[in-house]
Amino acid sequence: MKKIGFLSFGHWSAAPNSQARSASDVLLQSIDLAVAAEELGADGAYFRVHHFARQLASPFPLLAAIGAKTKKIEIGTAVIDMRYENPLYMAEDAGAADLISGGRLQLGISRGSPEQVIDGYRYFGYNPEEGKTDQDMARQNAEIFWEVLKGRGFAQPNPRPMFPNPPGLLRLEPHSEGLRDRIWWGAASDATAIWAAQLGMNLQSSTLKFDESGKPFHVQQAEQIRAYRAAWKEAGHEREPRVSVSRSIFAITSDEDRAYFGAGQREEDQFGYIEPEKRAVFGRGYTGAPERIIEELRQDEAIAEADTLLITVPNQLGVDYNAHVIENILKHVAPALGWR
Repeated sequence: MKKIGFLSFGHWSAAPNSQARSASDVLLQSIDLAVAAEELGADGAYFRVHHFARQLASPFPLLAAIGAKTKKIEIGTAVIDMRYENPLYMAEDAGAADLISGGRLQLGISRGSPEQVIDGYRYFGYNPEEGKTDQDMARQNAEIFWEVLKGRGFAQPNPRPMFPNPPGLLRLEPHSEGLRDRIWWGAASDATAIWAAQLGMNLQSSTLKFDESGKPFHVQQAEQIRAYRAAWKEAGHEREPRVSVSRSIFAITSDEDRAYFGAGQREEDQFGYIEPEKRAVFGRGYTGAPERIIEELRQDEAIAEADTLLITVPNQLGVDYNAHVIENILKHVAPALGWR
């Protein structure tokens, strides 16, 4: 068995065929798609976070709204860029959204990917300390966020408060018990995956990874997951970790599918540079008749290693079509692979 969710980038544009033409469209359609996915039996609704772009940027209002409209589907991010976050304010927002959902948040956090503007976090008022990098700042913010989610008091109370205080140091409120076990780190390298395991976070691994061996993407990603699990075991954490991978998978079962994706030509991994001197490998997608992509997915070592699979969806094609994409995977692909 494997948990299967969708991952939306939350794009909107005025392109002729786009059904998501504004931020309002994307936000409302994201809620509707999460409701539809839950009704279909999907396990998760996850959303990318990008700033300065016509994409979803402020996740907590959306996550809270989905939590209020659904009952059991997991609601998450992949990922929140910690360079842009005040970790204490974020802990309050996360606690509130998690309580509204009844404890279903699964928050993916990370340093994030290259953004639309140069050093965009500076416009938010955040700058790395002297001698530190933006990556260092993201990890520091993540560690602060991780610590305050313990729910322990750390702030000295006012001796003459407006309202009575409980005894001792004060913690952030609202606090949601158990949320800390549902924080994931989006790792692009083996080293950051190991760091996340040592800290005690779950692991998210995307369709992109820094190239560390020249091997096929799914092999490198599987090796990353094994290194993460080994580090987790060595750290002696009590609970079992969770690991997710994301993939573009389109099972062609209708004329509409063929109109959008053609016959489904076999794709290949791509190697390139997303940042200077950082060579990355981009994982292939899977598009074609269900029988063919089932056989191809059997060979994907990283999917086999993960307990959660996030299917990227073309959100601009609208709620109904994306629900169809999700249903195709759940109905025509997952059972044959033992995921259901």
